[in-house]
Order: sequence, then structure tokens, then C-alpha cells
Amino acid sequence: MGSAAELAAAVLMLAGYPAIMVAALVPSVPAFAAATAVTYLADHYLHRRGSYLINRLSKVRAGLSIRFLIRQLLLILLLARLELSDSLIFYGATACFIAFYGLQAPHGALVTLIRNRRRMPVATRNVDLASRIRIPDAPPQGLLNRSAEKMLHLDLAAVVGILVSAELDSAVAGFIGIAVTLGVGTLYVAALMPYVRGKKIPPNAEQVLVAVDGWLREYQPETVLYFSGSKDSAYQVNMWLETMEQLDSKPLIILRERVILQNLAPTTVPVICVPGGVHLMNMDLSTVRVALYAANVGKNIHLLRVPTMKHVFIGHGDSDKLASVNPFSKVYDEVWTAGRAGRDRYAIADVGVRDDDIVEVGRPQLAPIRSREDGPAADLPTVLYAPTWEGWDGNPGNTSLMLAGENIVKKLLKADPPVRVLYKPHPFTGTVLPKAGAAHRRITALIEKASAERAADARFTAETAAQERAKADLARIEARLAVLAGNGGEKGDEAEATRDGVVDVKKHEEIARLRGEWNEAYWRSFPEWEHRVITGAEPRLYDCFNVSDAMVSDISSVVSDFIASGKPYAVTDSAELGVEEFKRQNTAVRAATILSNSAAELGGLLDAVRDPAKDPLAADRGELKRYLLGPDEPTSIEQFNTAVANLAIKAEARNVGQESRAAGAAESESALAEAMPVPRGSGPAGEADGVGA
Repeated sequence: MGSAAELAAAVLMLAGYPAIMVAALVPSVPAFAAATAVTYLADHYLHRRGSYLINRLSKVRAGLSIRFLIRQLLLILLLARLELSDSLIFYGATACFIAFYGLQAPHGALVTLIRNRRRMPVATRNVDLASRIRIPDAPPQGLLNRSAEKMLHLDLAAVVGILVSAELDSAVAGFIGIAVTLGVGTLYVAALMPYVRGKKIPPNAEQVLVAVDGWLREYQPETVLYFSGSKDSAYQVNMWLETMEQLDSKPLIILRERVILQNLAPTTVPVICVPGGVHLMNMDLSTVRVALYAANVGKNIHLLRVPTMKHVFIGHGDSDKLASVNPFSKVYDEVWTAGRAGRDRYAIADVGVRDDDIVEVGRPQLAPIRSREDGPAADLPTVLYAPTWEGWDGNPGNTSLMLAGENIVKKLLKADPPVRVLYKPHPFTGTVLPKAGAAHRRITALIEKASAERAADARFTAETAAQERAKADLARIEARLAVLAGNGGEKGDEAEATRDGVVDVKKHEEIARLRGEWNEAYWRSFPEWEHRVITGAEPRLYDCFNVSDAMVSDISSVVSDFIASGKPYAVTDSAELGVEEFKRQNTAVRAATILSNSAAELGGLLDAVRDPAKDPLAADRGELKRYLLGPDEPTSIEQFNTAVANLAIKAEARNVGQESRAAGAAESESALAEAMPVPRGSGPAGEADGVGA
């Protein structure tokens, strides 16, 4: 049901309809008006919130149109009970609601037709289609956004007018309301008409696909990042955008779901969203030599079938989870891992991926992570707690939140000498198990309470002036970012976004610079000793890595990424496997402080943070970093570009070989045909077998 306010609105709406019926039967115009107003307001509120109840009602034949119809029928019943069935207002009301429903048919048809025609078979970003096809402006959002709800609510004028007439025993107000409802409804339908004819009609699917193929032949992409998934998995493709921008070859991103395109981070790389498998398979990708896949999903087959390119699984994280050694990976020509650890995982798992097909390329995304500087940490070290989520299977060993989270946070908050705690939970936390969400809320409350207590402690002072300057910088940067986003403009619909969605490179670079400045200002905007709960996209996880002296986490790619910093870290054995078995099963924890669910071992981590001399795992972390993530030189992006270039050469060699074999087969067939004797009787007339000699 969502929030308490949604629950209250749902109860009021469901109770309102019986109340309307009772008021109609009594009959009582004031009671009817009050109950009707409650249902209107509650219904509108729930629609604006996208409440689960609204969706369920439409599934059980109690959708929006039915609810409005019931109100109108009950209004007719009220008039009859008031003995107005022979009056003009009774006949006017009946005719009004019949005519009003008559208007809803063309209104719904026009809205559906406009939306279908403007839904592109292929949506793009950073692709110049405007010079190839004419895509007209979208209709004003006021016409199409929540159109059914807007149309139905036009009955409000008639309902109010009829109720006033019933109370005053005068038909004037009722007919005024009826005229307003029918007049505005007619104008609404008329306003939609221009968008289904003439120059306001977008090009058809065939024209769009031809234009896209024309752009592809001109651009000649060489390396494709292919992705399919749900809205929540958009981060898996977003993490590769910067890498794609740094490729030496011509990049292209192919998406399969519109929702991913809508949640794609800004990028300068051309993006094509192709929801239809047939459209993708017919697309001209003849110049592509390398295809990169960030996830193992069923729709990968639509591109995997193309033999002229080499296919590579690059994944969306490097960890010891089972997903990192999915047997599906053997369908690719190569599997790229960060370091030797990834290669060894596949060897141990024995899922059919050959060692010769594995290439170590490092992790280009880790370039922003700063290494630990020599010497002790700050006087007040910062410890980041970044637990993963509960996972789809709800296994309690997936996350430390439920069994160990509160123990970890309590011990960090009570540490002596003190430390600062940053808490950044996984964005999916609580989506599967409500008790994981409850644990998150309790931890948040603990941190907020401790932060308030620390603010009142005389030992902790704040540089108010510096923080005010930082807050002013934040406000300035956010205002500029808002202006830049506003200049980009939210496009009216998919077609308009496709037409105009070519990124302004200078603006893109300015936004990237401002985001860096925002991050610096954010950390200066509050005291260095203040505990902090960090949710949302900003600041990013890697930004939290850079301001932290140590981290506590769970088995996930977060641990592998943090190892790039060289800083001390702890991992919780929530499944209670035991230290040796836990290390045997999970490579990334071999240089970690292993925590039980009681978190009793946290003291060892804090000692290592405060004094490098008490850090026995420092050398192990350096060795593990090289094992998991590869060498520091050449840089990861250099390794990645080399791997792309090498595989492109293999793809080209394969294609040339196929062409040579095809040409050789054609020549052999031609030579064989010439060498074969001419069958008797097959020569020109009068020459075969000496006939006519």
C-alpha cells in the first residue's frame, strides 16, 4: 500500500462509494456532495502517487472509468429519490453523461493513435536522424500526460452544477455545468485531431529503420556494448559508459528496453535502443567487429547469432558470487576478467569456459579510486560500512545487515579512540526481504542519533565558516547543473528525444567537471567528525572509498573494487562458514579482517587503520590487488583497448577467411562446370551427334 497517507486515502476512497449510495438513497444532497468530494480527492491522490491499489482495482473491473460511471449513476439515483425524475435537470443529466461517455471513445482512440504513431521502432541518443527523416514536435504534454484521468475529471463541472440545481430546485446551475463539461470535452478531442494528420504525423517504422541503417553505414561502428535488462539493472550498463568513451575504436551502445534508455546516464557515445528482435537482426552492423556484453540475459541471442563479430562477456562486477562463473559464459568467443582471480574462478568452477578464451583486462572503472597514502590515517579515521543487499534468493549469508549490521555499527560508534562512520547501503536493500529494510532503518536511526550526540559533545568542534562556504558552493554548483539540465530540455516524448538527443560535448564536459566540484564541496559542507548515512546516486560509492580509511562490507564486487585502494577492509562471514572455509570460498577476503556476526573482530581492523605498524595484512592486500585486478601498468584502459584491438583483428581474419573460402568454392564450381563434358544432344540445333552434317 506504500505510505500511511496512501493507506488512509485508499480507505477513504473505498468507504466513500457506499457512503455516496447511502446519501443517494436517504436522500441528502450535502452528504452526497461530501462523500463524492472525498472519493474525487482520494482517487486523485492515489493516482498521483501511483498506488498499488489503483493498479489492482483495474484488474478486478473497478478501474478509473467504472468508478466515475458509478458516481454518475448514483447521482441519477439521487435525482430520482428527490422526485426530480420528471424534471429538465434529470433529463439533462442523463443526456449529459451519455454524451460525455460518447466523447471518451474518440478521445481514447486519438490518444492511443498518437502514442502508437510516435513510438519509434528504434529510439536513439547521439545519432543524427534529424537530417535524414522529419520527426515533428510532440503534442503538448498537457494533452497526453494522464489523459484518461483528465478527460474523466471534466465531469466535475456537471456533477457540481447538478448538485447545486438539486439543492436549489433550479435547473440553471445544472445546465451551466453540463455545458462546461461537454464543451471542454469537445475542445479536448478537437485539440488532439491535428496530431493524427498532415505534417504532424511521424515517419513510419520502415522510414525510421532505413534512416538508422543509413546513419550506421556512415558512422561505421566497430565496437558495440550490448545490454538488456530491467529498470533496476541500468547501473550495469552505466558503469561501462566512461570506458566506452575512451575506446580507440568507434563505439556504439545497443539497448533492448526503452526503460534502460530512460535511465541511461549521460554519455557522448551513440546509443540505439532496439526493442524488437527482428529489427535488431535486420540492422546493418556489418562494420562491427567486437560486441561486449555486460549481463547474461536471454536477449543476447539476437546479437550472438551474428558471425562477423567476436562476442565478449565483460560482466558488471568482479566478485566470488556464483554469477561471476555463469555457465552461459561459454557461448562467448572470449570472457574478460579483471585479473588472474577471474581466470582461476572459471577453472575451479569447470563450467566449460576454456582458459585460452579468458583475457585479463583490469577494471577501467576503478581509475577514480585513490590509493592509501603512506603513514597513519587522520586523527579521526573514517570507516565506511557498505553492505550488499539480501539478493533474490533471500539467503541470510548474502548480506550482513540482518545478522551483523547493528553490531558492526554499534561497535564503530562506540570505538575508543573514536572514528567517523559512513553508511552507504546497496540501493536494492529491502526490496526482497522486509526485515532487511527494517534492519536498514534501525541502523540509520543509530547513526543519526550518534551524530546528534557528537554534535553536542564539546570535544567535537565545527568550522562553521568553512562549512557555510562549502554549502554556498554546493548551492551554486547545483544551480548551474539545474540550468545545464534545463537547457538540455526534457523531450516531449520518445520521438522528439530521438530527434534532438545529440549530446552537447562542451556541456557534457562542464557537467562532469561540476560533479567533481560538487563532490569536493559535499565533503567540506559538514564536520569531518560527523557520522553520515549516504543514499542515492551522489556521492558515488567510489567517492566514499576516497574519503574513507577502511571499509566493512560483504561478499560482492564492492570488496574487489575497494581492494584497488590498498586500504584495510573487513568482510562479514554472515553464513558462519568459519574463517578458513570463508577464505577458501572467497578469494577477495584473503587479505581481509574476517568478522563474525558479533563483530568482535573489529578491533583488529581499527588498529590497522590507526597505525600502519599494526597492519599485518598490508603486504597481503598488495598481492591480492594484483591477483584480483591485474597490474597497475599498463593502465586498465590501455589493457582494455589492446584486448579490443586484438579481438577485432581475429574477427577480421575470420571474415577474410570466409570470403576467401567462398570465392574459392565459387571458382572451383565454375572450373568444374567448364571441365564437365557436354551431354549428348545438348549442343546447338543441327550440330549434336552430327545431325544436319
